[in-house]
Amino acid sequence: MSRNLKIAHIAEQTGLSVSTVSRVLAGKSNTSEAARARVMACARQLGVLNEMAAGRLLLNNLVVFAPQRAFDERSDIFYYRVVQSINKALAPHDVRLRYCALEEEDSDANLFLARMNESDTEAAILLGIDSPHIHDLAADVGKPCVLINCRDVKMRLPAVAPDHRLIGEAAARYLFDMGHKHIVNLLCLRRYTMEWRLAGIKAGWEASNLAFEDTRHLIVADGFSARESEALISRFLAEKNGPLPSAILAGGDFMAAGAVTALQKAGLRVPQDVSVMSIDAFNLAAIQDVPLTAMHVPRDELGEEAVLMLQQRLIRPHSTCGTLLLNGTLVVRESVRRIRSGKSAPGVRHNGLYDDQ
Repeated sequence: MSRNLKIAHIAEQTGLSVSTVSRVLAGKSNTSEAARARVMACARQLGVLNEMAAGRLLLNNLVVFAPQRAFDERSDIFYYRVVQSINKALAPHDVRLRYCALEEEDSDANLFLARMNESDTEAAILLGIDSPHIHDLAADVGKPCVLINCRDVKMRLPAVAPDHRLIGEAAARYLFDMGHKHIVNLLCLRRYTMEWRLAGIKAGWEASNLAFEDTRHLIVADGFSARESEALISRFLAEKNGPLPSAILAGGDFMAAGAVTALQKAGLRVPQDVSVMSIDAFNLAAIQDVPLTAMHVPRDELGEEAVLMLQQRLIRPHSTCGTLLLNGTLVVRESVRRIRSGKSAPGVRHNGLYDDQ
């Protein structure tokens, strides 16, 4: 049956005009909710939705719930960019996008329900919301909902997230492949996703038959700022007894930038004396004095995949839920040097080749 015949058949079955059916299936907003529900039910029964283009979004109003900092680029550039990627993914569609700030864990359940139960709210995306109670409410409301970078422990909601554990392991493996054996990891562990990255890093050590010791190989920061990271690495260098690490693996570009500054102030060169690598979303990696080698965490892709996942929930509302884990991308720049097998790291040299002695 051709597309035009199916539209005519749906019109006949629902008692609506062909133009109304066509507008609903095109995702247009100028139709009533009652008409839309009738068309969608009939189209689903006839199998029309399964044949529609995956890029067509069959809704007109969407709410994004996220921590307040996600809506301020200076507070959380990663989440801010994810929100922008959702907006970009919706640009080809006739969708009104609204935002609602919720705390990560102690979320306001009444506010969430109020927004979800508004007649305009047809679906929702939850970004970085860890509250199990909110996840339960989202599943019980019955409107399509997709999670980004968080998990529903009861497995009732679909989700998309970076594969934090594999990303951490891949970053560690790269440094080992480059010949580094003594690596210090500078990480912020404020959220379980960062714990997963640390678990991946430790798996990389285990795969290289090396023992990871928290007291020797891990420096924990309270946040992701360059200033705090600089202070932590400066203190580490001042208190260090024995050989320097050959590399520092930082949990973010700002942290890596702080580590580079601390090393340079101590008279150390990057990467000749100590290599520095970042795990982040390329915030600063390409614009530092020493361009940072980085394991990029997927960011813009999260919003795009969440919108596609939401479309699938609209077409197949009772299909099995799952979590799509996105891989990171290694970007090699200049901040990590290769250590040749059997060769030790060169000694620290404070003078240039032609400086006066």
